[in-house]
Amino acid sequence: MFDTMVITKAVAAFCGALLVFLLGNWAAMEIYVPRNAGEQQAFIIDTGADDEDAEPAVELTFAEAYEQADASAGSRLWSQCRACHSLDEGRHGVGPSLYGKVNAPVESVDGFNYSGALAQIGDTWTPEALSTFIENPSAATPGTSMSFRGISSATDRANLIAYIESQS
Repeated sequence: MFDTMVITKAVAAFCGALLVFLLGNWAAMEIYVPRNAGEQQAFIIDTGADDEDAEPAVELTFAEAYEQADASAGSRLWSQCRACHSLDEGRHGVGPSLYGKVNAPVESVDGFNYSGALAQIGDTWTPEALSTFIENPSAATPGTSMSFRGISSATDRANLIAYIESQS
């Protein structure tokens, strides 16, 4: 069934296929790889990414950020809240009006149906309580109907709370 000629043909076919791949690789290297690929770069652009002596930026705590808060910087962050809330007294959207909410009692807006999850915050919307809630509403008050993803930067939260307070 198998004689030496069949085995010789199979080995020759295998070697021929390898030779075709080897020649294809050689042709591709000659065509697509530049001649100076192994040489040193002509110039290097310093991006500063490798600076070992550069100190990492220190994130402020919320209390420090709130002391330095800039209400005008918080106005641009208000656009994220404006979709559901209002700063006009008594005018509600999907969420309650935030007029006068800084240092006000939790769930204190008359005529708004709260989900009941805010009881975990405490009795008063202190700036710290607002910051905790704005950072991640779902984690701060499990079961809340607010679907906002949150603001991770303490400085941004402080600026936003300062803006809400300034508009009240």
